[in-house]
Amino acid sequence: MQTNDYIFGIRAVMEAIEAGKEIDKVLMSKDLEGDLAMELMALIRQRGIVCKKVPVEKINRITRKNHQGVVAMLSAITYHRLEHLVPQLYEEGLLPFVVVLDGITDVRNFGAIARTCECAGVNAIVIPERDSVSVGGDAVKTSAGALLHIPVCRERNTLSAVRYLRDAGYQVVAASEKAEINYTQGDFTTPVAIVMGSEDTGISPEVLRQCDTLVGIPQFGKIGSLNVSVAAGIMMYEVVRQRLNADMEVI
Repeated sequence: MQTNDYIFGIRAVMEAIEAGKEIDKVLMSKDLEGDLAMELMALIRQRGIVCKKVPVEKINRITRKNHQGVVAMLSAITYHRLEHLVPQLYEEGLLPFVVVLDGITDVRNFGAIARTCECAGVNAIVIPERDSVSVGGDAVKTSAGALLHIPVCRERNTLSAVRYLRDAGYQVVAASEKAEINYTQGDFTTPVAIVMGSEDTGISPEVLRQCDTLVGIPQFGKIGSLNVSVAAGIMMYEVVRQRLNADMEVI
């Protein structure tokens, strides 16, 4: 069976996958067994769909109907792949501008960031498959519909995405409290990918090591950290400012 945001039941989920529905992720009870469950698991692996084994109580909180231990969360959009999008941006003669979100999990922050991305002319948002927010109906609503207008690339992990962007000629810039230079001292007049970290732990150390430049936003208050959506907005509009001052195409 299906609602606007999810499908539940083993056969219903299998049929949705085989029909080409855009599945964001599948939640499967840790205790689920049987031949049909194994068939579903094989199909999930074959299609590369994110699957999480969870306590059945978590699925019960989503629906009390006969879910048979399986719920598929539907995506509100069709995800893109960096390997397809990056060459396309170059072919269109654009000066690429990408925002990479490393472990953002709060849907409100994600929606706010996406809304600013759309306004600032960002060409794509990159998120990892796991430990990250995804594009459901709530995210689209929070973004004021921006997520329907900007490509979202969901990659296996942030590290591989950053490495790919570097190899493709992007300058990868991390907004980090560990930075030694002010964000206005970065050069954003080349193809650029801005990396923003999770709300609690920031950018992971392995991703930070792959970034070309670390920049910081000055802070003078007692709290010591900006909301990630606010920080992302500051970074994005510094890119816009520099490109406008250099008389470049912003989008």
